[in-house]
Amino acid sequence: MRATSDSIVCDYLVIGAGVAGLRAAISLAAHGQVLVLAKDTLHESASEYAQGGIAAALSDDDEVTLHEQDTLQAGDGLCDPEAVRTLVAEGPHVIEELLEWGAEFDREGGELVFGREGAHSRNRILHAHGDSTGKEISRTLYRKAASLANVRFLSFAAVTDLLMADGEVRGAVAFDERYQKRHPIYARATLLATGGLGRVYKETTNPNVATGDGVAMSWRAGAVIRDIEFVQFHPTALHLDGAPRFLLSEALRGDGAFLRNAAGERFTDELASRDVVSRAIVREISRTGSPHMFLDMTHFGPGVMEHHFPRIYQTCLHYGLDLTRQPAPVHPAAHYAMGGVHTDLNGLTTVPRLFAAGEVACTGVHGANRLASNSLLEGVVFGARAAAAMTALKHCEAKGEIPRTEVFPAMTESHLRSITWEHCGISRNEEGLHTAVSVLRSVPLERRDEATRVDYELRSMRRVGLLIAQAALDRRESRGGHYRSDYPEKAATAVHSRLARSA
Repeated sequence: MRATSDSIVCDYLVIGAGVAGLRAAISLAAHGQVLVLAKDTLHESASEYAQGGIAAALSDDDEVTLHEQDTLQAGDGLCDPEAVRTLVAEGPHVIEELLEWGAEFDREGGELVFGREGAHSRNRILHAHGDSTGKEISRTLYRKAASLANVRFLSFAAVTDLLMADGEVRGAVAFDERYQKRHPIYARATLLATGGLGRVYKETTNPNVATGDGVAMSWRAGAVIRDIEFVQFHPTALHLDGAPRFLLSEALRGDGAFLRNAAGERFTDELASRDVVSRAIVREISRTGSPHMFLDMTHFGPGVMEHHFPRIYQTCLHYGLDLTRQPAPVHPAAHYAMGGVHTDLNGLTTVPRLFAAGEVACTGVHGANRLASNSLLEGVVFGARAAAAMTALKHCEAKGEIPRTEVFPAMTESHLRSITWEHCGISRNEEGLHTAVSVLRSVPLERRDEATRVDYELRSMRRVGLLIAQAALDRRESRGGHYRSDYPEKAATAVHSRLARSA
């Protein structure tokens, strides 16, 4: 790896330090110098916050074909069957690999414990430390990657653009927050593992770094963005003043937690799918005028919250809420993007030398609605597959110009997030989507000589919001995570949305 005061040259550039990026780095290290970039600290990613488990057909009463069927059914007609088959078939090996590298999944009597979540027909969900599965998998992969001499990490490096030359991606531009300066990083293959886009919305369980940068910069580079309108909203995010929108896992409802309104009345089937429960909560909030509903675990037995859900329990306690004595105020929040940068089964996008894996990618695995606990699995499986394809590329010349002329939206982040939440959220309609498209398109753009990370993030968020609004407007049906109140029925034919920048 060569570095000067102004640029870096490596073999493989991995943008993002979640499970997809880390797993790719491990495989890439045997073939050349790998640079892993993190926008914030190395531990600030959606993977770290993933409370849900990782699904794989490993238990005695399970089969890969059953996992495949459950995933296809959850995807509501839009899954790519070959991608799903690849995911579930490689799942057991992924778990064995993680165990070999030291992952500490929950056990009883020395045997792995397999749980079940919504829409799974078998017990196939592995958890770690109750509700810290993503954190444990991230820890395992980081420790393995950091042990490899060819892997280097660079934190607080926000990628703002991809470097283009001869119609190919030749690396990326990183914004160094410490010096407020941009640097080109040249590579023969670049992997986007930038995570999600939840911060586009007013209410989200995602970390602050989830501003959709990967989708936005890929769109600017000419990549196809597919099915971006399919956003999964988690029904039960903590809704306390002064507290983050911390996710209260659906495993709580699976174990018998009740949803109640302010009068203490139950109003929906707690075990219905996430989109159904989210819409039920929003309707009840509208009907009653309450700012939130309540998730009640006070009837759980002694020690259940403390031992089965320690992270949830301790986090709520930190904000003054004892879940063994008080129900939690909850509100739906944007949680996961099923769509993203379109890739093939090896993570290759529609732009040469650009790969994507994890939540930023649209592999076709999730279709219109993600099956619970498939996201961590997808990140690890397709992170490894992308790495294998990246190593097949030959060296290329280190070239590509940093964009010199930049413009940024002249609007506040709160205004943008309110627009997307109101018009591109849980329930959508033509009038609202037209409003969102019109407002976001007409935002004045300003030139700035000295832009900040906040400026670059807002630029990404505005583009992603516009892509979601346009794709949702074009989809005149309700399917999976996309609900149109003016088109409540599902169309006879399932069609993917595809958006790309005009030449």
